[in-house]
Amino acid sequence: MEKTITNQELIAKAKQAMTYAYTPYSNFNVGAALLAADGRVFLGCNIENASYGATNCAERTAIFKAISEGAKDFVKIAIVSSAQDVTYPCGICRQVLAEHMPEGRLLFEDAKGNIVEHGMDEILPLVFSKKDLEK
Repeated sequence: MEKTITNQELIAKAKQAMTYAYTPYSNFNVGAALLAADGRVFLGCNIENASYGATNCAERTAIFKAISEGAKDFVKIAIVSSAQDVTYPCGICRQVLAEHMPEGRLLFEDAKGNIVEHGMDEILPLVFSKKDLEK
């Protein structure tokens, strides 16, 4: 396994990912850095489209990229935005993150540069999950 990455390093990688955002409509850039259990880090940025429904968020870009490259277990994700303050995931991203990293941790940076950390259960309590489909 690779060297353990610090929360500050993961935030820095999310900032790097944010520079790749394609946001000609909102000019609101988001970057995400997803840490897999095997030590790999997957970057994601938001990618807008003139057909707004085709837009993809940074968090889902990172998750989909990781899964498409064979990663399955995720430890944490760092999320930053051009607002330069804590920016929480949208509802769709919360649902995707809850399915793929239910025990994961989410890292954000506030306006003062402090790292804010939450568990997935805090971000999306009462989640709809695979268990609900088995009822």
